[in-house]
Parts: sequence; structure tokens; C-alpha cells
Amino acid sequence: MADWSQLHPELLDFIAKKFKIYTDYVRFRAVCHNWRASVPKTPHHLPTQLPWLMLPQSQPHHTHRPFFNLSLNKFHFLHLPEASHRRRRRGSSHGWLLILDEAPEIFLLNPLTRSKVHLPPLSTFPNVVRFNFADVGREYALRTSSGDVYTRSLQKMRDSFIKKTILSSSPANGSDFIAIVILNQTGDLALCRKSDDSWTFLEDAQSYSEDVIFRRGLFYAVNKHGSIAVCDVSGSSPRVSIIEMPQQFGGDLQYLVESGEELLLVTRYLDLTYDVEPDQTSLIYRTTRFQVCRLDSKAPRWEVVRSLGDRALFLGENLSLSLSSVDFPGCKGNCIYYTDDYSEDNYDGIGGEQDLGIFNLEDGSIEPLPCSHFRIRWPPPLWVTPNPC
Repeated sequence: MADWSQLHPELLDFIAKKFKIYTDYVRFRAVCHNWRASVPKTPHHLPTQLPWLMLPQSQPHHTHRPFFNLSLNKFHFLHLPEASHRRRRRGSSHGWLLILDEAPEIFLLNPLTRSKVHLPPLSTFPNVVRFNFADVGREYALRTSSGDVYTRSLQKMRDSFIKKTILSSSPANGSDFIAIVILNQTGDLALCRKSDDSWTFLEDAQSYSEDVIFRRGLFYAVNKHGSIAVCDVSGSSPRVSIIEMPQQFGGDLQYLVESGEELLLVTRYLDLTYDVEPDQTSLIYRTTRFQVCRLDSKAPRWEVVRSLGDRALFLGENLSLSLSSVDFPGCKGNCIYYTDDYSEDNYDGIGGEQDLGIFNLEDGSIEPLPCSHFRIRWPPPLWVTPNPC
């Protein structure tokens, strides 16, 4: 009888490189000592993975975060004290989270490896004119575009200054990545490179703050009406060019997605409802539908897309993502998997319904995510692409 544990290392390595899903690779290495010793711990050949849904801690003092795996229909609990309830995450990109503290500290965190990369602190943004721990409750002084100065507390800056973060690539292994953040109230885009000690505004891209992606060496940013700012940040001085589009009317949120060779614009439509409780009435937003368009660069204009084929889109506070459902069990094609990235008022620590689900582009139906039975509290869930590198 053959002893499978004694397979030749070169053959084991050849087989391991055929795996496309990270959890399959991990299981392969776990078979026995010889297999584990013959195959590298970190698989550098894997394509972009199906995102896991990062959920909030069940209790504030817990240091483990649940991540829901769609393919396996199960939870993974990762030890992440770096993402405690006193810190805030502002986006995920290439498998890394941007984490903010009440101090000016900003860092990137890989939930799988717990690797950290520090970025310039909040106090180094161009519109921050003063920072002082001694000024309790008004530690930050900021200047508006009109020259007025106002103050913000440590907590306010942590909670509301940054909306979303986009990386050009994974910062693992010392790569020369670039980070761009969207600022919440001003609509500014700010960038930093790996070696920078402060943030820089993209002066000609203000208001192009609905969403940003990195595509073919350039950052693309979209405004409320569907026009695009193309940002070339490869040189010492960023260059911004604007692609004016026929205005898109209606819709509440815009997302840019690279899907294969195409650039997509996804418009999200919300409906306002009232949640009446015995002692209060709250305004609640709910997603009702999405519209998908593709860029016709010759016109230029956005053309409505009726079907995504086998593609599935993942939208929210994450880097907008398109994947082939054929590659991942548990993933449905022609669907949009979405989370709440617009209203933290929906997450006040009280369990209840959340604005996340699966939108079917064919019939316009919405179904809950498989983990909807999980009691979700604030903050909203977040798509995170598992990245072992």
C-alpha cells in the first residue's frame, strides 16, 4: 500500500501551486509533517481571494474578531487585539485594514498575519494646523478651504475624519505601495507613499470622493454625477486629468469597480423609512436596488449593463471588487454583495436589522447574507480579502 506521506517534495510543491483557494492550501499543508515541510507556509501564487465578512466583536473586551467565510459557510475567529473596540477601521484594501486610534496613530493591519505598517499620523494632514494633547476636547485645530479654523477632539477625529482607504498594492514585504484616503466632510483625497512622513492633498481632485480604485498604474476617482478624475501619482508631483461624463441623475452612492478589462460604475439607491420605538423614532436607510454601467471610453459615457454573467461584485467600505463566481463555491454570479458604508447611525450598539445583503441583477431581488442570523452590533460589517502575503 502506498505511503502518501512520503510523496516527493517536488511533486507536493507542484500540486500545492494548483490550489486557488487559501483554505484549501492550508488544509493541504496540514495533512502531515512531510507535506507541511515540503510546501511554503506563505502561498505567493494565489489569485485574489473571495472576501470574508469581518463582523464586530460580540463583547467590547473580546480580542477575537469573527470573519464569515462564504465558501465554507462558517466563521473564523481571529485574534486581533490591534483592532479593539476603542479603535476604528476605515476601509480594507488588498487584505489590509486601516486602523485609527484616539491618538494620531494610523496603521495598516493584515488580519491573517497580524503584520503592521505605520502611516503618517492624523496630525500630518495639510488641513491640520495644530495638534496638542493638552487641549483636552479640542486637541486638533483644522483649517477650512475658506481659511476658518475649527477644533476637533481626539474621538471626533478618530471616528469621522477618514471615510475610506485605497492601496495601490499590498504593503507586505516592503513593497512601494501608495495609500489614498477619502476625507469625510471635505471630500478631499489625500495620499502618502511608503516613505512619506506626512499626507498630501490631490488638489485637482476635490469632490471626486464617492469612490477610488487603483487600475493599470493610475488611481481613478468618481464624483456624485459619474465624472472621473484620473490621478497619476508616479512622479514627485501628482497629475490629475478629468473625464467629464453626461451627468448621472438619481442614486445615492457611487462605486468604481474593475471587472476583467472593464471599468464599472455601480449606483446604489437607498430608501428612507421610519423605525418607531416606544420612546423614540429613528430614520433608517435601506438599499432598494443597484444600477451597473460600463465605461465607453470612446464617447465617453456610461452604458447600462444588464448582466454581470458569472461575475460577483463586493461593495462597501472595502476596495470595490469583482470576482468570477465559478472560482469560488458559495458565491453567486450576476449578484452584488453589499454592506453598509454610509450610516453609522444604523449601528448604535443595539441589535437589529442591518443594511447588508445580496442583490440579484437579473430580477432585482435582495436576499440576506448567510450569516444574517449573527447578532450584529456597531460597527457595520466589512469585506476583507484574506491575504497571507
